[in-house]
Amino acid sequence: MTTLNILDYMLPVKECGEATNEWNLCRSDYSRLKDMIPTNFVFNISENHLNWMRGFREYPEFCAAVGVYNRRLVLIFYPMDSEGKRIAEKEYPYTYLTEMVSDLKLQEIQEYTIVKNTILSKGFEKIEKDADLAFPISNKPVLEQDKAVEAIEKWRESGMDWFYREYKETEGIGIFRKFYVPTADLCLDQYLTGITCSFGLKYNDIYGKMLVTLIFISFRENLQGSERSQMISNTYDWAKPCPPICRIPDVDVGNEF
Repeated sequence: MTTLNILDYMLPVKECGEATNEWNLCRSDYSRLKDMIPTNFVFNISENHLNWMRGFREYPEFCAAVGVYNRRLVLIFYPMDSEGKRIAEKEYPYTYLTEMVSDLKLQEIQEYTIVKNTILSKGFEKIEKDADLAFPISNKPVLEQDKAVEAIEKWRESGMDWFYREYKETEGIGIFRKFYVPTADLCLDQYLTGITCSFGLKYNDIYGKMLVTLIFISFRENLQGSERSQMISNTYDWAKPCPPICRIPDVDVGNEF
């Protein structure tokens, strides 16, 4: 398990608004984007941040709004109600895009079941015997580890090319301003101690192009000791970028504060 050596941050709502407004300005300035977003940097979400978020677990969704604070890129997390509106608080947790302090471990545990069949005749004579390996079927929306790694590698290799294309074609209007994160996918149980979040690039069939996503790698006290399922993974694809996948209505997205 990676030890996260990070401080906990809470940002007053006024400064949240200033940060998201600054990001909206950056989206049309490729030189600023290039300097601000190294494609091998990540966001770290601490256990204290998660404890704050657990207090809002009854709400269906969190938003990860993108901002610029102290000239650095940040994610600001806030809960949303069933209508997609921000739950009003005086301050919200935020985290900087930063260089990783150690290697990042992606883990996937798959359990296989041997199904053994023996058939006895009416006279209790053994007439058939076989054994099959039953492959796991996931009960959760697990993003397979190979796909997660592929998306992260595409971001590392082509993230700046993606920004440049959006800058040239849309003057930055098509660049994400926030991400939607379903609360259920956060798995905010007592075993979760921290999350490292990376950008990724993944092709979307509906929009017919590569979209940026957030890939969350969770750190748990005991991955195998958590609630049992046929496939266990610490890697999930949770976040939908806005734009283009925005709620309706979603007026002045990125300026919710």
